[in-house]
Amino acid sequence: MSIRPAEYTRRRQQLMSQMAANSIAILPASPVCNRNNSVDYAYRPNSDFYYLSGFDEPEAVLVLIPGREHGEYILFCRERNPEKELWDGLRAGQEGAIQDFGADDAFPIGDIDEILPGLLEGRDRVYYSVGKNLTFDQQLMDWVNVIRSKARLGASPPKEFVMLDHLLHDMRLYKSAAEVAQMQHASDISARAHVRAMQAVQPGMHEYQLEAELDYEFRKSGARFAAYSSIVAGGANACILHYINNDQKLRNGDLVLIDAGCEINCYASDITRTFPVNGRFSPEQKALYEVVLEANLAAIDCVQPGRHWNEPHETSVRVITEGLVRLGLLEGEVDTLINDEAYKPFYMHRAGHWLGLDVHDVGEYKVGGQWRVLEPGMCLTIEPGIYVAKDNPNVDARWRGIGIRIEDDVVVTKDGHKILTGGVPKTVDEIEALMAAVQ
Repeated sequence: MSIRPAEYTRRRQQLMSQMAANSIAILPASPVCNRNNSVDYAYRPNSDFYYLSGFDEPEAVLVLIPGREHGEYILFCRERNPEKELWDGLRAGQEGAIQDFGADDAFPIGDIDEILPGLLEGRDRVYYSVGKNLTFDQQLMDWVNVIRSKARLGASPPKEFVMLDHLLHDMRLYKSAAEVAQMQHASDISARAHVRAMQAVQPGMHEYQLEAELDYEFRKSGARFAAYSSIVAGGANACILHYINNDQKLRNGDLVLIDAGCEINCYASDITRTFPVNGRFSPEQKALYEVVLEANLAAIDCVQPGRHWNEPHETSVRVITEGLVRLGLLEGEVDTLINDEAYKPFYMHRAGHWLGLDVHDVGEYKVGGQWRVLEPGMCLTIEPGIYVAKDNPNVDARWRGIGIRIEDDVVVTKDGHKILTGGVPKTVDEIEALMAAVQ
């Protein structure tokens, strides 16, 4: 089930309640992106635009004017056009923008040059995210200059431009129950995809064949898009954090790291699991895996209201550093190693990120120079890892080329947290049992 129109209305009203008097907010939809010649990429709406409207067509502009007598929410969009709709699909048109998407007023996008300057004129403040759409930036400045050119006739251009991101992105940080339900749906599909990959993998397969198993489960379950480019990294490829070539053979005795998730109604999931290609962890793989799993579980325990954003990361760093010392990959006193960041050749990224309409979702990580305090409704990933480069001369050869990451999606609740991605096995015994059942 998609998010109800009333929730989009509430979001717009919440944003307008924070806007200054006599102000206007302007937000364009994402442009269509050309793939090659006359072929475009599949269209995916701008997350901010979609968050406020639920409208998923290109060539649209959302305008909010608090207190406007004739309606506060205006949507410029494409007109109905039977000939073009025959080729490219149905359009909402102005009638649909009002009836189906809650606009108070709707105008053809082709009329925006005539209408929007009049809406801008005399405003004390314009909320707009400069620099994200350079073509629209120029168009907006052209409208302002049209108003300036009429100053001798009494026209008054806007007095101040303010970035819309600060207000809007803070709103997006707190997920409603309906948003969490979308993310749970995406996580459930992605969990099934990861299980499918664990059951399908065989030595000699190519990474892209395993990626195809993920894509099949996504699409057959109703997820049109992956939330990001899937990572299927066998062996030492797992030590490349954003590896997306996915074109090498999976070798007997190696691990394969899969970082993949789909999106539902633009809401993302993000799961990483690491498992043996032949179904059995070697002693070295198991030893490192158990350290990462311990870090994953300890970091998840830190996701509680009132704890600060960095606590899961700090916890994962300590657990991983202790594990690396215990296994002999690092030597020294744990606190000193942490202070010196000696763990970073093995664990060079942070423990997670915000998750929502974007896989790396919006929202400040610090407020007033201090780590943000976790509150109910926030959603984040927990994804510690250990990566031993294949050419690392400082460790015994038996450890080299092993890359492991375990990632889950976690929502902060009133009483603690909820794990959205519990449908994928992650203990050694669970993974080996699942894989053994199909071999």
